[in-house]
Amino acid sequence: MRRLAALLALALLSLGLPPARAEQLIVALSAEEVRITSNFTGTSITVFGAIERDAATVSRAEFYDVVVAIKGPPETVVTRQKDRFLGVWLNSASRTFVNIPSFYAINSSRPLSQVTTPQILKRFQIGADDMIFPVSADDGAETADSDDEFRKAFIRLKQQDGLFRSEAYGVTFPGNEIFQTAMRIPANVPVGRYVVNVYLFRDGALLATDQSEIRIAKMGFEQFTFDLAHNQGLLYGVICVILAVFTGWLAGVIFRRD
Repeated sequence: MRRLAALLALALLSLGLPPARAEQLIVALSAEEVRITSNFTGTSITVFGAIERDAATVSRAEFYDVVVAIKGPPETVVTRQKDRFLGVWLNSASRTFVNIPSFYAINSSRPLSQVTTPQILKRFQIGADDMIFPVSADDGAETADSDDEFRKAFIRLKQQDGLFRSEAYGVTFPGNEIFQTAMRIPANVPVGRYVVNVYLFRDGALLATDQSEIRIAKMGFEQFTFDLAHNQGLLYGVICVILAVFTGWLAGVIFRRD
């Protein structure tokens, strides 16, 4: 009874103690907003970080690993399969993916398979192969598995457009507990709110995470035409028709033979 009472007292005492701090991440971005203008050819966002430890943190034998992932605004995409019929390629089966990141870039200090376990990658959806792909279905949403041909085709097309990127050894350590990486933003990147997730690993275990945001927006004439096309579709169409007619008339005047 005395031993049980002592254990209970120790447990109650431990509940009153402040939680011990482990490793924490301090992250900074080189920019929090990217402005797209007429001469925009792409840019890079540099992610700086430091790993903060306190005196009570247990010493670990292995070195740190860091994974940095940027997700773009979600989108709904319909992927279609083409089949040959009577010598003509026609659309046949299709698959609709909902709430899929329009942009996804991931840099890591080592290949993901060496950073942590497949279970952790799947749980936190780290990497395009372990990301959840919700599928729109008549009887409710379902999830496409990693062997789904439509899913593979979607990822392949995104990679060809430079909108899904992955770079092992893209995170470097100038110091033992200081890291940095440059995340490439291509010229065809969608506008909207982007989420930057940083994951800290050691010996395969996830120790800490951090989340930041950046905003990508069109500026100047590009923003004006974008807003006009999305908010005033009829007016935008009328202006396009007028410009087309005027351009055709002007070309006829310039190249007219007397």
